[in-house]
Amino acid sequence: MFIQTEATPNPATLKFLPGKVVMENGTADFRSADDAEISPLASRIFDIPGVSGVYFGYDFISVSKEDQEWQHLKPAILGSIMEHFMSGKPVMSSPSSTEETDIDGEFFDAGDESIVLTIKELLETRVRPAVAQDGGDITFRGFKDGKVYLNMKGSCAGCPSSTATLKHGVQNLLRHFVPEVLEVEAV
Repeated sequence: MFIQTEATPNPATLKFLPGKVVMENGTADFRSADDAEISPLASRIFDIPGVSGVYFGYDFISVSKEDQEWQHLKPAILGSIMEHFMSGKPVMSSPSSTEETDIDGEFFDAGDESIVLTIKELLETRVRPAVAQDGGDITFRGFKDGKVYLNMKGSCAGCPSSTATLKHGVQNLLRHFVPEVLEVEAV
């Protein structure tokens, strides 16, 4: 098994490409070892000292580190990923935990439903594929008083360039296509 790695715009996050599907549907974001209990793979990666976050996309795994150097962490992470996929164990313990779509947490006024649908369509077709290339994800959280609230995941969470991505990339895109959007903010 050959696992490729790619740098991300976030120097604290590295993207691992195992050459296999990691998450068939949805994504999974783990910010602690306790969060990772529902995933044998994430738990195994969190067993490595210095790992601070694990994010699963369709065909990649983004791993965030604390203060350690990648030259020390990378071999251990590669070994953990390889051992997991060679073992045949599932990535997630239960099928119900494979999708991280928390629509219940969304907020917007009922009168703004058509605006929200347009925002979600733009995020899905134009923003998320580009952000996934960098090992992260951006999801819709809410819309109120012209402000779009987005959730940053994977390498986007805590990335020094995420503010620029939001303000200059996503905000300009949404304002261009949806005049009701005045501002974009991360939650």
